Amino acid sequence: MTNNSKELDIFIIGGGINGVGLARDAAGRSLKVALAEMGDLGSSTSSASTKLFHGGLRYLEYFEFRLVREALKEREKLLSMMPHISWPLRFVLPYHRDIKFENVTPASKLVSFFIPWKPTHRPPWLIRLALYFYDNIGGRSFLPPTKSLNLHKDISGIPLKKKYKKAFEYSDCWVDDTRLVVLNAQDAKRNGAEILTRAKVISAERKKKFWTITVKDTRSFEEKVFKSKVLINAAGPWVQTVRDNILRINSSIVVKLVRGSHIVTRKLYDHEKCYFFQGKDGRVVFSIPYENDFTLIGTTEFEHISLDNVPICSPEEKSYLVDFVSGFFKKSISTKDIVWSYSGMRPLYEDGAKSSSAISRDYILELDENLSKAPLINIYGGKISTYRRLAENILEKLSSYFPNMRENWTENSTLPGGNFKISEFDELVNSIKNKHSYLCIQYIKRLVRLYGTDVLKMLLNKKSKDDLGEELAKNVFAFEIDWTIKNEWVECAEDFIWRRTKLGLILQKAEISKIEKYIARRISS
Repeated sequence: MTNNSKELDIFIIGGGINGVGLARDAAGRSLKVALAEMGDLGSSTSSASTKLFHGGLRYLEYFEFRLVREALKEREKLLSMMPHISWPLRFVLPYHRDIKFENVTPASKLVSFFIPWKPTHRPPWLIRLALYFYDNIGGRSFLPPTKSLNLHKDISGIPLKKKYKKAFEYSDCWVDDTRLVVLNAQDAKRNGAEILTRAKVISAERKKKFWTITVKDTRSFEEKVFKSKVLINAAGPWVQTVRDNILRINSSIVVKLVRGSHIVTRKLYDHEKCYFFQGKDGRVVFSIPYENDFTLIGTTEFEHISLDNVPICSPEEKSYLVDFVSGFFKKSISTKDIVWSYSGMRPLYEDGAKSSSAISRDYILELDENLSKAPLINIYGGKISTYRRLAENILEKLSSYFPNMRENWTENSTLPGGNFKISEFDELVNSIKNKHSYLCIQYIKRLVRLYGTDVLKMLLNKKSKDDLGEELAKNVFAFEIDWTIKNEWVECAEDFIWRRTKLGLILQKAEISKIEKYIARRISS
């Protein structure tokens, strides 16, 4: 066992988006921070989202106005921070008289009061009203507003069944969720935070002024001991398990695990708009262009019983999603069209809601403090869109413990590689092409979408393809993998092909094996 002599201000358990976002913010305020993640960064809930910065239009039906407002206020701020991994999208919401509410929503109860003869009917005027609020309560400045569409004239109507004649089109934003986690961790490290992956917290003892935390490396089994003034439990689905079994803190808060699954098919249509489909069962499903040649469809909501069961997209969920979207598209799809699926556990605050859909997606911060003991904060729930504000809120709660802490700073910052304007993406790509004419434009676009302006550092002193190192798969060169090993905590092929990139969608088994062997050699050397 090794004893880390550095006394920390904050120790964070969990390397999902909430944990790394907090580590980045705190380290940027000159606080001494360490974070331990028992697996790879973002390997659980944070890599299994629908990959959107959005307010959650459907949450308006549950009157979650504060949550939606905060998420929408964040949307454009986050977009400006990371224009390489986030960009605007337009969503098409087709309307038909078959569209219904989930009958448990406050909005449905209100409508049933005024229109008792159609108690589950989701009327078009109500959808338009919701979109008006969605456009305006978050202070939208440059994303275009909602408009009405004639689906028989607009390109978005071409893939849809003829019965869908009109639609509403509104704005939201894409984000590469796993890149978001890694870039926040990278910036946290640049600001002095210690980021430990494959490092499991096995004990935490609370004393008068400090927590004493023991961390075990899951590869070498080496143990390290840290001392920290504050402990943050950002363990996501494991937050209650960590709280009860490791921290041994009594709390009445219960976590409910809700499994959300997505499927990916070959490209289902030729335009770049997304769809917000409303089903006869009252639920909604997104259909989003994905990784150039694919379509992402999701999500489901099923109660997930046990942490011991790895979440997977079940046959039932796959059938549900293909049947759902086949009700909208002219060309039906089947489960045979699925090329990949993924699933994640959402750790939601159990609020007594009647269904998984009705449980609030808002975050709850539980501050356990005692004047005679070091404080603890447990994080429950939350959305990827509000991770930055969550970090600010936590540090506001801790301001009395760190009176010399810097003020809020992340709102006007950029993540690594994001120091360019949204409108300058093509300009950046073309400037790299001019310097490195031996690279094809599509390859450069892939790199810039992942690494932004850091591509300039990655290609420094590279004058030909020979300088890129071994080509382990088509347009996958050693220099890129070396970068991710050195800067992004990559330790195996799965880290690289599914969480740092999505090359797993197109690579063959032999190519993946070659990448795996290369990474193993580099790490051991």
